Amino acid sequence: MSKTPPEKPAQPAAKPTAPAAGPGHATAHAAGLERRLRRSRLLNVVLGALAAFLAVVVLAQALPGATGGATANGGPAGTEAPATGAPAANENPENPAIAKRDPDDPFAIGRVDAPIVLVEWADFRCPFCAVFTNDTMPVILDEYVDAGLVRYEFRDVAFFGDESVDAAVAARAAGEQGRFPEYLAALYAAAPESGHPDMPREKLLGFAKTAGVPDLARFEADLDRPELRDAVTKSTAEAQALGVSSVPFFVVGTQAMAGAQPVDAFREFLDARLAEAGVDAPGAGRAG
Repeated sequence: MSKTPPEKPAQPAAKPTAPAAGPGHATAHAAGLERRLRRSRLLNVVLGALAAFLAVVVLAQALPGATGGATANGGPAGTEAPATGAPAANENPENPAIAKRDPDDPFAIGRVDAPIVLVEWADFRCPFCAVFTNDTMPVILDEYVDAGLVRYEFRDVAFFGDESVDAAVAARAAGEQGRFPEYLAALYAAAPESGHPDMPREKLLGFAKTAGVPDLARFEADLDRPELRDAVTKSTAEAQALGVSSVPFFVVGTQAMAGAQPVDAFREFLDARLAEAGVDAPGAGRAG
């Protein structure tokens, strides 16, 4: 699976190229258009990589003691160790504003005292966030979370309009009935390969049924609770204040990673963070 860049809010489309003056110019026009398209694709790739890099760097600066940068593609390399000195083998600096370790957090999975916490920021209408949840999250749950090595904490953001807010409110309503992981899985399982899916109320109710939310009447009423909508707005503002401008985005301790990377990139990232915490990672015994 190729590396997938994080997604940013939509940008204005490029202006269409005017057609050639006449049939005799068709070949030259086609060749010129092809060159323009190649340059446009290259520019989009460069801009996507730059956006991921800047998102990592900005958030890294908000993390405690962070002094370094990150790989341009948001890969396993993250920020450097705290400037006050290299941490001991069993130290894993955490910002409590990022890794909450709240035992009552309905959006968290795994032991509250796990050696490290993987925090994800995601928008429910983001196709790349769906790629991570559908393809990579099951591996992380199986190899790291269920083994007690990693705690996963989810942070919602609404970067793609009011329906992103609606979907996040629905996920919070499901979480209040103890079905957040199931709702997350049901919603992203229905995501298209590209684009931002519509999230009408009937679809959100359908995800609740699939997720096994026990009290559907309560769930539907909660979709209109202003405090849940306010919580989504607050979560989005907090993420933006930290420098999160593209999704999915991940932090462990003082290290950041951007994009729906291949599963092996996440293994490398998590194994390195566990090693910093003085914990043997499953990768040590994994066949190469």
